Amino acid sequence: MAVSYSSAWNGESFDGAKAALFLGDRLLVIRRDDRPDISFPGALDFPGGGREGDESPEATLAREMREEVGLEMGRAEMLWRRSFDGATRPGLVWFYVLRMAGAAEAEIVFGDEGQGWSLMAPEAFLAAPDAVPALQARLRLWRGL
Repeated sequence: MAVSYSSAWNGESFDGAKAALFLGDRLLVIRRDDRPDISFPGALDFPGGGREGDESPEATLAREMREEVGLEMGRAEMLWRRSFDGATRPGLVWFYVLRMAGAAEAEIVFGDEGQGWSLMAPEAFLAAPDAVPALQARLRLWRGL
């Protein structure tokens, strides 16, 4: 049975959803495509992306996780969620912190967006000069709670 994470969402408009997904004690990180027509080309990113149609934040993230890394969000433990103003344009985005067992690494099937994926310690992501700054700030906020 899928777990519902969107009880905090009251139906307001939003643009997308991202997740800091822990597999065990390491974060799943995606290297963005290195194209000049996207924000933060080549940067370290988390799974997630833009909303399609009338999706909820949870449905947006679940679809993006399946497309990008082949993992089912419903299997993850939700540790935190919060909405934020968008980092690159006006609009609301949802940010989740999720955890799966480290064994889920063996189930990753990388999609066709991005240059690749890796697992890294949260401290390494927070210190990385080439990570998306807004995601570093959101992860820091969660860790500081």
